[in-house]
Amino acid sequence: MAPPLVLSAHGFRLILNRSEKYPGLTEGISMTAQKPVVVEGGPIWIGLTTHDVDGAIEFYTELFGWEFPEGNPEFGGYRVVLKNGLPVAGAMTSLSGPEGPTEEPQAPTNWTVYLRTRDIAASTEAAAAHGATVLLPPMPVGDMGTMAVIADPAGAVVGLWQPGSFDGLEICATVGAPVWFESMSKDYDSAQVFYRDALSWDVHTMPDDGSGFRYLTHGTGETTAAGLCDAQGVIAEDADSYWRVYFGVADLDASIAQIKSLGGALLDGPADSPWGRLATVEDPQGASFQIMEIPEEFR
Repeated sequence: MAPPLVLSAHGFRLILNRSEKYPGLTEGISMTAQKPVVVEGGPIWIGLTTHDVDGAIEFYTELFGWEFPEGNPEFGGYRVVLKNGLPVAGAMTSLSGPEGPTEEPQAPTNWTVYLRTRDIAASTEAAAAHGATVLLPPMPVGDMGTMAVIADPAGAVVGLWQPGSFDGLEICATVGAPVWFESMSKDYDSAQVFYRDALSWDVHTMPDDGSGFRYLTHGTGETTAAGLCDAQGVIAEDADSYWRVYFGVADLDASIAQIKSLGGALLDGPADSPWGRLATVEDPQGASFQIMEIPEEFR
């Protein structure tokens, strides 16, 4: 995928005009439905964990036109969600543990980004050696692939996926699908070294314009895969760093109104940007995500 460079709503306002000052930042950027960039350390999958699967199905079906086929009981009812018949996300209940169904959630209701690796054992080992906490060691998922979950040195939780028969996202950069992925980090310096050295990121730092705002990407131009944002001072003092995903919409204001009517909420924004208007929202169950209006010429 060649997504727009999308930043946090707060930090973004500091550099709205950078596309004019630094035209090279957007060179090669397009917005055509496609797979994400296939690159080591780049996003390959996203998953929603929720305490109310039925409520989430109703919400995302109405908002994005997603389809939720029944999940495989062998994998705890995990659903591979479809957009236009193509894999766009995963969804599973948090009311389940190793022994079966539970009354209390076993995980927070949120979205998780998974990064591609060709050798998950080596990546997990490298991540731990560079200061990450391994939350879930490598675990095979049938013949589909192998997953792991870590918290980077700044505390942001992110998944790893070594594909087998399942290569993750098949649709991005279009309405109702992911358009960008980024880590909001309270320790930008440590996170930068971690993703570069442990997960093979090709680091490209956004030019400094004197504002103090820092942002980098994994790759550049048509090979841009994800971003890392210096969110110190943006994230609440008692909150952790985190990864987040942006979804494309055709009309931001209409989508915000629809989200509210479906029981969700607007958390921040909307804000204008050279790549489309954006906002931070949450679903009725409390999982937050970003939405961005895709300019008509890029739909």
